[in-house]
Amino acid sequence: MIETFFSTFISSTIRFLFLLAPFFVVTMFLALTRGLPASEKASIIRRACVSAVVLGVILFFAGPLLFSAIGITLNSFRIGAGCLLFLTAISLVTSGTRNHATGLPEEDRDDIAVVPLAIPVMIGPATIGAILVYGAELNRVSEVAGGLLGLVSSLLLLGVLLHLSGYLEKALGKTGLNIMSKVSGLILSAMAAEIVLTGIAGFIAST
Repeated sequence: MIETFFSTFISSTIRFLFLLAPFFVVTMFLALTRGLPASEKASIIRRACVSAVVLGVILFFAGPLLFSAIGITLNSFRIGAGCLLFLTAISLVTSGTRNHATGLPEEDRDDIAVVPLAIPVMIGPATIGAILVYGAELNRVSEVAGGLLGLVSSLLLLGVLLHLSGYLEKALGKTGLNIMSKVSGLILSAMAAEIVLTGIAGFIAST
């Protein structure tokens, strides 16, 4: 049980971290908070991460209930979520940005921590679908605990990267951050393909 927990925790942390597209989030955070004092940036990061954790935990457990209420199977949702995630991966590879969150808000906002930073920059439509799928795939208590802790850990790691965003910008530059976003997109495309193929195989086996 302990081995299952740790293996699920490590794999889930890596998986969810790439799902969050951290370098794209860093780029958007830098653009959204340009010129703000460090204390305000820290407050925005804290509130955005808390909002993302709350939403992520809800989605993690909501999959089976949602699928049952709508009347669709996990395999069908795998195919749909995988296709959406693949579109996001293509957007990251081609332009270094997510297709659903490419620009800044048109109007001034009093609080950017929840919208648009937490949603949809950190947790967008494709990420929501993937979290629902991964949460529904885990059955045993050790797997659920490891997956949940992995989700929370990935968001905490993203928060650390946001705190270090100024240093990352100086070290990598805009071009470097863009390249890292594209690399993340390549990995996301492979994850998307795996989700879709698993859904197709499961659907064929069930019929």
